[in-house]
Amino acid sequence: MPSPLPSPSPEAARHSAGLVELIRREITAQGGWISFSRYMELALYAPGLGYYTAGAHKFGEAGDFVTAPELSPLFGRTLARQMAEIMTNCAPHVMELGAGSGKLAIDMLAELEKLGNLPDSYAILEVSADLRARQQILMKERLPHLMDRVHWLDELPESFSGAIIANEVLDALPVHLVHWRDSSINERGVAMNENGFLWQERAISDSTLLHAAQQINVPDDYVSEISLAAHGLVNSLANCLKQGAMLFIDYGFGSREFYHPQRNSGTLMCHYRHYAHDDPFFLPGLQDITAHVNFTGIAECGIDTGLELLGYTSQAFFLINCGITELLQDTSPENLRDYLPLSSQMQKLTSPAEMGELFKVIALGKKLFMSPIGGEASPLSGFTRGDLTRSL
Repeated sequence: MPSPLPSPSPEAARHSAGLVELIRREITAQGGWISFSRYMELALYAPGLGYYTAGAHKFGEAGDFVTAPELSPLFGRTLARQMAEIMTNCAPHVMELGAGSGKLAIDMLAELEKLGNLPDSYAILEVSADLRARQQILMKERLPHLMDRVHWLDELPESFSGAIIANEVLDALPVHLVHWRDSSINERGVAMNENGFLWQERAISDSTLLHAAQQINVPDDYVSEISLAAHGLVNSLANCLKQGAMLFIDYGFGSREFYHPQRNSGTLMCHYRHYAHDDPFFLPGLQDITAHVNFTGIAECGIDTGLELLGYTSQAFFLINCGITELLQDTSPENLRDYLPLSSQMQKLTSPAEMGELFKVIALGKKLFMSPIGGEASPLSGFTRGDLTRSL
């Protein structure tokens, strides 16, 4: 039966075939099996071939999916207000992880300039050389007078004080697939035959992964994801951050909902030309592979590494708390040409039926001289209403 997904161009098909061959060599070198986490890492980040490291257009209507910054400038403008508040309470610096097209950085910097609260430096940590080049071009086109404040990083700095933002970063980190069945716990990995890649399970050899899996209570015959990479990123950021706060914005749940009995096949999802499907072996290098975020794990990891939980809420509440409706009112309703598109965009960002409820925002901080939550409202304005910490 033919695939319902669009066919790639000959050039794109050749690109994918190159990545397939690289992954096949890796599987052979590892004795015929690799973890799904390793497969996902290669599919997304193999130098020059992975989805995020090659040159394909990924964002917006012409790409494979639309992110909030691509959807509306209101997103970045609203987020800038939270960045300004964090910087005011620590240091005038911003660091963005995985900046995509650069649109979020552009919108936030433009709004921070309006607010008279520009950061002394705006650092972008970007693993993709292609995306970095696109970000630099866009920055030079849109905000050439601010280029002296913006710089790009190859790795996390040894120390940082200020505001850290990561929008749709955690969902793109490699995840391990685990299968709980018949009182045993196995890891689901990738093998191959003459027809291509296939699933194959083995006993878990990684003690960290096994320990994490043993802490999760799920029904028999249950498959789901564990993201050791997300915990590693939070740990690295905690060691780097001397004073300030980090915000993660992504789709996901607390652990009770993430490992709900009815979610017994996990949350793994692929995106190709605005089609969502569940086959990670389809055209490696040409599609995004993601998993929902277990925000309980992110909160616990942050607390274990010395961070304070400063807030957890839905994207809708976060944006409303930070003043997205006031920003919309900057445009007169009588100016229908500009107002109606912005109003529609705000609806998509905040509606429970769109991005408003599925996407969450979590804030972790250090030495902000603000009281962390615990019976009191969050010190950050983005979390003053709609507290969801009890769902973690």
